[in-house]
Amino acid sequence: MRKRTEFFKITKDILVHDEFDKLKNVSHHGISRHNHSMRVAYYTYLVTKTLHLNYKEATRGALLHDFFTDEVKECNGLFRLRRHPNHAVDNAKEVFGISTLEEDIIKTHMFPVTFTPPKYIESWIVDIIDDISAIYEKSFSIKKELQTSMAVFGIILLKFMK
Repeated sequence: MRKRTEFFKITKDILVHDEFDKLKNVSHHGISRHNHSMRVAYYTYLVTKTLHLNYKEATRGALLHDFFTDEVKECNGLFRLRRHPNHAVDNAKEVFGISTLEEDIIKTHMFPVTFTPPKYIESWIVDIIDDISAIYEKSFSIKKELQTSMAVFGIILLKFMK
């Protein structure tokens, strides 16, 4: 089975769900939380399948790792980073029902910011892929902001040089 076809077969019930679809409207690292979750899930799928691990549950857990549409309003900064996995777990349990592995993936994807380390190798993989994805996405977002700022600066400079 082709990789993308299998990935979508594993995740279809999540991807077509109205609650998950709401993540398309939430900004996250300069892109939508939906796109970030898709990136983390797809790379998790590729790595865990290659390593002959529980790739189905790992992929689903990765897709749901940031499954919350509301900002964790009562929290700011580092405390919010520590709390949001619990919100995602609660939402994933309520909407999809999740396995023990999926719960561990979601709950520990922010280690070491959260203090509980992952129990499973699949959880470690999601944690690492999420970190790499976040750094990539944020750096791309910063690059776009710098390009915009430089363009504005260039326009201003040209006006003064006239």
